[in-house]
Amino acid sequence: MKKLLLIILIISLLGNLFLIVSLKPGFIGNVVFGLEKFEPANLETGFVTKVIDGDTVVVGGESIRLLGIDTNERGEKCYKEAKIRLEELVLNKEIKLERDVKDKDQYKRLLRYVFVEENEEGLINVNLILVGEGLAIARFYEDKKYKKEILETETKARENKIGCKWS
Repeated sequence: MKKLLLIILIISLLGNLFLIVSLKPGFIGNVVFGLEKFEPANLETGFVTKVIDGDTVVVGGESIRLLGIDTNERGEKCYKEAKIRLEELVLNKEIKLERDVKDKDQYKRLLRYVFVEENEEGLINVNLILVGEGLAIARFYEDKKYKKEILETETKARENKIGCKWS
């Protein structure tokens, strides 16, 4: 009886893990937050009208800097790839924005984690996708809500030589 309960517990835990971590082509450990499971505080909604570069978008006339990541600047290796991928993910789409500790950076850009809805799977962390595809590196200062997930994803991308950052 104890073995049966242990097996059921293990299967249940693995099932919950599968809901959180979804492996997709092009992603290493792409974290998926289901709408019924993921309820971040201070969630904002906006429509992306422009992508400035690989880690900055415009929503409602405000520049939004993606938290926890950094992409290369114009003219550097990987700049174009990161910008194009961010456009594919968010341009002309409604997104969800989550604030962490700091509201704005020194350039007056809003600092946010960015999520898009992915079919029935729920909200996808765009910041994590860019790191997992080897288009961005992890970069943290005060804001650290998804630090563990982003750092783990960066390690997997680096070890597997994924994307232009690590190939």
